[in-house]
Amino acid sequence: MRDDPSVTRPLNRDRSLEELEEDRWPAPSGDATRLVATAHALRRKPIGELTVEDMRLLLKQNEGLPYLLPLALEVLPLASR
Repeated sequence: MRDDPSVTRPLNRDRSLEELEEDRWPAPSGDATRLVATAHALRRKPIGELTVEDMRLLLKQNEGLPYLLPLALEVLPLASR
């Protein structure tokens, strides 16, 4: 079983998914859909600055799950009130 970095270390909310995963995507092509372009942009945004909608979009695309699921769980109780 591979070590999950989000379990072994506290999250650095000042870093982006690209930085945390050490996986930089190339710029999307000129004919990329809005969804693809948005996901690329959000991967470069510090995770502490992601909105609930940003996280929803990335989670729906299965991006950054080890880092975003703990953040999503923090805001779920607020959404259910």
